[in-house]
Amino acid sequence: MANKVRYIGLMSGTSADGIDLALVEFDTEQSQQANGAKLIASYYQAYDNATHQKITRLYNASDNEIDRAGSLNIKLAQLFAHAIEQFLQQEKLSPTDITAIGCHGQTIRHRPTISQFASTPFTLQIGCLQTLALLTGIRVVGDFRTKDIALGGQGAPLVPAFHQAIFGSTENDVFIVNIGGIANITFLPKNSPESTIGFDTGPGNALMDYWFAQHQAGRFDMQGKWADSGNICQDLLRPMLDEPYFKQPAPKSTGREYFNAQWLAKFIGKNAIKPADVQATLTALTAETIAQQINKLSTKSDVYLCGGGVENNVLVSLLNHKLSKHQVMNTQSKNINSDSLEAMAFAWLAFAFDKNIFGNIPAVTGASKPAVLGISVNP
Repeated sequence: MANKVRYIGLMSGTSADGIDLALVEFDTEQSQQANGAKLIASYYQAYDNATHQKITRLYNASDNEIDRAGSLNIKLAQLFAHAIEQFLQQEKLSPTDITAIGCHGQTIRHRPTISQFASTPFTLQIGCLQTLALLTGIRVVGDFRTKDIALGGQGAPLVPAFHQAIFGSTENDVFIVNIGGIANITFLPKNSPESTIGFDTGPGNALMDYWFAQHQAGRFDMQGKWADSGNICQDLLRPMLDEPYFKQPAPKSTGREYFNAQWLAKFIGKNAIKPADVQATLTALTAETIAQQINKLSTKSDVYLCGGGVENNVLVSLLNHKLSKHQVMNTQSKNINSDSLEAMAFAWLAFAFDKNIFGNIPAVTGASKPAVLGISVNP
């Protein structure tokens, strides 16, 4: 263990379903490479319905949002700390066994470009780092996106640097597709790490989850069963695919501020479409917008899927069909739990902060230069 250090990565995504934790061991002799990372264990703590609703209500401007965000900032840190305490008990570890926590926090607003909503680009994640450090007794590294924004980037996606080291291939082009609330891809051209790119393709589970919650009991369409009961409505799908964001070149990133209930309503309008058919169409929208970008970038590749969307059988089936010339796999084929990959990336970003390793890729985020990302908070 002389050359081994352990970090916990903490991720709470735009689906706002819960907290993903990853315990990652790094070999300090391979400090310049993420492939020195080894996933030791993972842990998941679901949010209750009240917490889920408090988070999602902050995705768009509404009354009293500063007070609600300030309170939730502390509450989430408390929930993060409790999850870490349970995780350490599960692994029979103490806080002194952990070098640091890499905390992504919870994004509640992402405005990466100048718009009618933001005269200056910004991104905002909550989950108070100081509260988390004090409650756990472990140093916390977080606020990873702000410096990239300050350098003219979009602050997202940040995981491609990590993907590059653990998935890069000399034999095939590789894509990593993370299907969370928003879907994003990393493209790793074979033998060309300097050409790595990554961006948000558009909605992942966000619109499907919203529509399901409006018409069914629960937060999401388990295994895509409700979507499977409907039919894809091409008259709805075609105009949605004409959305300018899908044609916008990278670097680009988006969020639930863009792809939300209001966005969906303008397409549905007063049309009498069966709710299950809308769900099937939204599932097809996610698959189509992911597949279009992959097919545009490569004619044959290895495609690794991760994130909550891999549990949606209908979505995965559509992706397999639309990516028939590619080999589509779950990240489990690399012995990486699909739900743990992003949490692993934020453990690595904390490690990268400590080792003075650049955590962003300017070609991905649009930043003016690579940078060491994050800030460190002692307990």
